Amino acid sequence: MAAGRFVVIVRFLVCLLLACRCCYGLQVCIVGSGMGGASAAFFLRNYSTAPLDIDIFEQNDKVGGRMAVVELAGDTFEAGASILHPKNLHAVNFVNLLGLKPRSDPDDEGFGIWNGSKFVFKTANAGDSFISKITTQILNTLAVMWRYGTSLWSMQNYVSDLLEKFLLLYQEGRPGFETVEELLKSVDLYESTQYPVQELLVKYGLSNLIIDELVTFIMRINYGQNVSISGMAGGVSLCGSGGDLWAVEGGNWQIPEGLIRYTNASLHLKSRVVSVTLEDSGYIVELESGGTKACDTVILATSLDESKIEINPKVKLPQRSMQHTYTTFIRGLLNAEYFGMSSDTIPDLIGTVEDPAIPFSSINVLKEYSVSDKAYKAFSRAPLSDELLDKFFSTRSSTIRIDWAAYPHYTPPEKFAPYILDGHHLYYVNAFENAASSIETSAVSAQNVVRILLSRLLHGNLEQPKLSSVAGLIKDGTVEDL
Repeated sequence: MAAGRFVVIVRFLVCLLLACRCCYGLQVCIVGSGMGGASAAFFLRNYSTAPLDIDIFEQNDKVGGRMAVVELAGDTFEAGASILHPKNLHAVNFVNLLGLKPRSDPDDEGFGIWNGSKFVFKTANAGDSFISKITTQILNTLAVMWRYGTSLWSMQNYVSDLLEKFLLLYQEGRPGFETVEELLKSVDLYESTQYPVQELLVKYGLSNLIIDELVTFIMRINYGQNVSISGMAGGVSLCGSGGDLWAVEGGNWQIPEGLIRYTNASLHLKSRVVSVTLEDSGYIVELESGGTKACDTVILATSLDESKIEINPKVKLPQRSMQHTYTTFIRGLLNAEYFGMSSDTIPDLIGTVEDPAIPFSSINVLKEYSVSDKAYKAFSRAPLSDELLDKFFSTRSSTIRIDWAAYPHYTPPEKFAPYILDGHHLYYVNAFENAASSIETSAVSAQNVVRILLSRLLHGNLEQPKLSSVAGLIKDGTVEDL
């Protein structure tokens, strides 16, 4: 009995002498409650062998960051990150864990590519009946194949190759990589961030026609940019235009909201962080309200490009500008004459070629109430004035405008901020965004940050996840049904 007490005392003294982190709850502060911040909290709780106190600071009055919804004339629509790919394995895992209900996006909507004066290519909208949907889908597929030929298969090959490499990031037991470059090189994706997607697609055998029309159409919708963006960002964008895309019923913001509840983290809404200061004992996080929080480590899960968070001592980051996407929601009816068509033949989704004279990137139907009353969402690189909207729409009963600092302005070759900003314990989830920006890549980056953090603070003592591995969601190269 005495020997046992002696061992306990010795272990306690060793902990004191070595300042062992296992002797008390590690205080982790996370700035941002979007997918990056919520995922970081989840992986911290599932990987750590030591007790943790997790505080999450969110400047807005609700969680989700760039995952948000908007209410337009009584209906709720996705305003930010709106789609998920069937191989977004973290998202699939989270939705299953939280008991959320996935919904599929329809694959039968017609689309048209507008050049400012006419549609250079257009598919048909499907009717309501099953036979009409199937017939229209077949005819549209044949029309796309006729116009773009074998370049469609070359484009699919490019996407498949990128996905095959990306899936390697889900392997359990991977180490934490202290730079984005090392992380990407470990799965052979780094080179794709160093060249424009246009250049890489040409090497894959795509024609100029499909790049100038269909690929540009997709880039402008998903990233508000053109085929000069990097190969990896472009590949992620192309993934977001395929079939079997899905979202969460009621809004994708429920994923981070549910993860924060699951981890039992302390959430501080309307708490804008203005500075993070390194001190001898750790960090002091200062809030706009004047309050402060002492932290052992800080995870920044928000873009530093426009947040104006002061970091002391100062850190050097590669210069990066954010691409603003102006999202406009309209209840009304498109002006058929503007597009030189009748109202019943206008495509449900209108995308555009790269032409600065075209004032919008895309306009798509969100919901049809009647033939003369619909809900739309428009993307543009600059705000759409009432004067412009009145040209596009014959009637408007409700309009909502949102300005998103949505993602980086991609300019390959990309340069990356380090994951560890100060050489101590200040971590930056959004460093990955220069490779690609999406719901899933935020979770992937957060997982890597947590691996670095725990391996450095707990000397590599990471626990295997309590949930089944996301790798278990893959069967015969495909993702199990949700």
